Amino acid sequence: MARYLLLVQLLCLAASVHANGVLILGDSISAAYGIEKSSGWVALMDRQLKERCPDFPVINASVSGETTAGGKARLPTLLARHKPGLVVVELGGNDGLRGLSPMVMASNLKQMISLSRQAEADVVLLGMRNPPNYGQQYTALFERQYRDVAQSTSVPWVPFFLEGVIEQGWMQGDGIHPTIEAQPLLLETALSVIEPQLPSRCRSHISTETE
Repeated sequence: MARYLLLVQLLCLAASVHANGVLILGDSISAAYGIEKSSGWVALMDRQLKERCPDFPVINASVSGETTAGGKARLPTLLARHKPGLVVVELGGNDGLRGLSPMVMASNLKQMISLSRQAEADVVLLGMRNPPNYGQQYTALFERQYRDVAQSTSVPWVPFFLEGVIEQGWMQGDGIHPTIEAQPLLLETALSVIEPQLPSRCRSHISTETE
């Protein structure tokens, strides 16, 4: 009987090891560049999850200026340290701004998805679009990578994370980073793919309302 109870405890422990919250792997948009970090979309989601699902924390590992190559390099350590149940990849915008290869970007995204799944974490992808600085052909090729990656790996995704933000004029003076007014909309967009991947006990409690 004691051995049976020990086995049950070990199985429960193993099941919980790979469900320790949401890891956000993003760039300046998720790092709340130019605004108070407590007002960013990740912080808004964190507060709501703490109220409704405190045993499933939000880990914001976003870094301003991060590329897909940088995210791929950092991810193994983050997975080992935090053991998330869900990884949200919001990267690629800086690859586009720097004119880096869209195909290399796609390869990096696929490797991040593979690494996450090997660590038994689910993955969602928040896509971006690129300004037309490098010409129409590059812009189209860049945008297509997110669709191809999402379809080939079967991950839930958002084609354009800033959808509606630019139209509302909710951009900072640099024309790149969203303002504080945009954060609830970013949260709503992110939750459209994040919420269905949350543990069942955490679903249907998340809203886009802020205090």
